Amino acid sequence: MDSEKSEWRSDVLNRLQNKYGSLYRRDNVILSGTHTHSGPAGYFQYTVFVIASEGFSNQTFQHMVTGILKSIDIAHANMKPGKLFINKGNVDGVQINRSPYSYLQNPQSERARYSSNTDKEMVVLKMVDLNGDDLGLISWFAIHPVSMNNSNHLVNSDNVGYASYLFEQEKNKGYLPGQGPFVAAFASSNLGDVSPNILGPHCINTGESCDNPNSTCPIGGPSMCIAKGPGQDMLDSTQIIGRTMYQRAKELYASASQEVTGPLASAHQWVNMTDVIVWLNSTHAAKTCKPALGYGFAAGTIDGVGSLNFTQGKTEGDPFWDTIRDQILGKPSEEIKECHKPKPILLHTGELSKPHPWHPDIVDVQIINLGSLAITAIPGEFTTMSGRRLREAVQAEFASHGMQNMTVVISGLCNVYTHYIATYEEYQAQRYEAASTIYGPHTLSAYIQLFRNLAKAIATDTVADLSRGPEPPFFKQLILPLIPNIVDRAPIGRTFGDVLQPAKRKYRVGEVAEVIFVGANPKNSVQNETHQTFLTVEKYEATSTSWQIVCNDASWETRFYWHKGLLGLSNATVEWHIPDTAQPGIYRIKYFGHNRKQDILKPAVILSFEGTSSAFEVVTT
Repeated sequence: MDSEKSEWRSDVLNRLQNKYGSLYRRDNVILSGTHTHSGPAGYFQYTVFVIASEGFSNQTFQHMVTGILKSIDIAHANMKPGKLFINKGNVDGVQINRSPYSYLQNPQSERARYSSNTDKEMVVLKMVDLNGDDLGLISWFAIHPVSMNNSNHLVNSDNVGYASYLFEQEKNKGYLPGQGPFVAAFASSNLGDVSPNILGPHCINTGESCDNPNSTCPIGGPSMCIAKGPGQDMLDSTQIIGRTMYQRAKELYASASQEVTGPLASAHQWVNMTDVIVWLNSTHAAKTCKPALGYGFAAGTIDGVGSLNFTQGKTEGDPFWDTIRDQILGKPSEEIKECHKPKPILLHTGELSKPHPWHPDIVDVQIINLGSLAITAIPGEFTTMSGRRLREAVQAEFASHGMQNMTVVISGLCNVYTHYIATYEEYQAQRYEAASTIYGPHTLSAYIQLFRNLAKAIATDTVADLSRGPEPPFFKQLILPLIPNIVDRAPIGRTFGDVLQPAKRKYRVGEVAEVIFVGANPKNSVQNETHQTFLTVEKYEATSTSWQIVCNDASWETRFYWHKGLLGLSNATVEWHIPDTAQPGIYRIKYFGHNRKQDILKPAVILSFEGTSSAFEVVTT
């Protein structure tokens, strides 16, 4: 597969330049993931990230780039003069630290300055037009979107996405999810060691707590140690945590009175993170390393355990796994092993380049200033204390050049993904976050140095003198997806979209309406955008004798399942979990799909189809 460009940020920036000239550039555009573990994969060019998706998916990649550009185009077209307001406040009862033993490695004197081992503060940036009418918000808060656990197979946006959904549904009355003018963005922050599964880690076989340095259970080991959220199941937990965040953001938004004023500024550099000299003090220097993942990475976390019974907090390797790795991938060099100590290296990704580099060497560092607000674009997941140290250092740097009282926010998962960034002290314990700190023990110190440098350039008006740094590479021949595209088939005597299991004639609110259709691979729909949704729920309006759409596939009360059969046969199941708020009346469910068809000696074509259920009645209890 030959992708024109497979580095998605560069692809977005190139297309923006073609359309808008020098208006949107590498220094003033941040791509920040709101973050979910329930999304499509295979769009990131480095080998580690396309193993799980069994290859690079150009469809997913192009779709994401197009979607990002479309959202920028819409925002550009709707741009108007307005005002910014900032507000801050704590959100309680939604987080725990999932590596408290790592946090305790940080100096007592430092920990004593904070009342909690997570950052509870939410920062809300409110946007209104000159009439004071609402336009949108960005909220930064440190929480992992892992309320949905790794047994989930449905694409969804987890707790932060649910918070965003609730806020937008409230402000965009009468619009379907994902439509309407008001945008509520819930952005990532220093969430590296923060879990929303607030009941804490327990052994799923015995019920006892496994809140210990290795997150392991007496019977069954680490794979039994899992943290649960406050709800009855993961969807319930997602909604409880998401609703709490939404409600707090709504309060902070409503009461925001501090206006953000002052000049705009931005600075960006590419940095080779494998080779940064870090000055620890005026006489001693250390160095970052080529990337590598430790044994604790394979253990996973209490939010999602690994499948091979690896343990967090291991500071020595295992001869069995070392031998397998050496046989398949070759031995890590003495240099990389020495550099990463005390991390026992499981995967020496920085020395693996077949078929492409396994991890990025070139990383983005970037700051955007909106008056007194500095947004630091972090290319990964900072732990709580890492975030505190960086914020403090950047704030002090601004202050030393005459810019007092800056608010510095950590915006996580920006521009490129480099796993986690633990503090030097947390690194010594080698739990998951430390084992996933890929550039070695001095990674955080390197970032602090780099971001201070950007802050200094902004404060002293010397951004023009910053070096661009080395551009990230483009890989041409990416790993072909191992999952073949096969032709879709309908059962004999049936056609795509036919109803196999009809709806019942009547439902009460609170029940689930379910319809099964003759289906086709949903991946086909990425290539052919005839329909913007896989499903609709529609209500009959007698006055206009027409069907009105009340839900789409982004609505939280709908579910879309695809069940793959043999030889291209498949079923699609649409569920509508009828909410208590549903109006009584006549409804129907529609399914929209695309099937792949191929005649002998001709190229494959993608054809759109739809299926419609029989009408059914919804009554209140």
